[in-house]
Amino acid sequence: MTISVQRVDPEAMSEWTDAEVDAYLLGPHDGGVPGLVRRVRRILDVSQRGLAAILGVSQSRVARWETARTSPRADVVVEMLRLARVRVRLLDEETGAEVEPMRDDGGRDRGRRRYPAHVDLEVTGWWVPRDAMTTGLDARWRARSRRWQVPRVRYHHAPWRRVLRRVRGTPVDHPARPQLVAEAIHLDEVREERLRRAVALRPVRPAPPPPDLGPGGDWVLDD
Repeated sequence: MTISVQRVDPEAMSEWTDAEVDAYLLGPHDGGVPGLVRRVRRILDVSQRGLAAILGVSQSRVARWETARTSPRADVVVEMLRLARVRVRLLDEETGAEVEPMRDDGGRDRGRRRYPAHVDLEVTGWWVPRDAMTTGLDARWRARSRRWQVPRVRYHHAPWRRVLRRVRGTPVDHPARPQLVAEAIHLDEVREERLRRAVALRPVRPAPPPPDLGPGGDWVLDD
């Protein structure tokens, strides 16, 4: 079930005939949330009082929903649709692709808090305290965070985020914690591969000649 809002755009309708405008304005009209509540009642074949009893609310509250004086909470709407065995699909206006809610197992920070929904997460390695760099314990902390699987995650502020989205596109969702850990492990593998290549391409210095020993095996010193 798709809920859409019919809009009147005078600029787009400037070249329409009167008959086309009348046909557009006469319907069918979208009932919005009140119409959705009435549709659920019709599917369930219950009165306002019956729907109120099912949802555990008063009959007057259902009446206010249907007259657009108030609107039900999102969780109440979801429950009504579940009872009616109806699924709402959110579609992108430009592409028509379905837009799903953000995942529940998205990455969280070290305080178990969700990252802000509007930001894009980027893994830069393993988590290291800020003062570890000055104390020389960054390598130890990096190994400890890898053992505990605590990746270092950052996100950019609005100006730079907009630039990155123009180049890379907008991610659909936040990665889950296993995906963040896998990205940190992948970065380690990339760094190790670069190090191996650098060592392989490093020119090999010829070994120094052996020291010149005298006939009796003594050192020969230059004057």
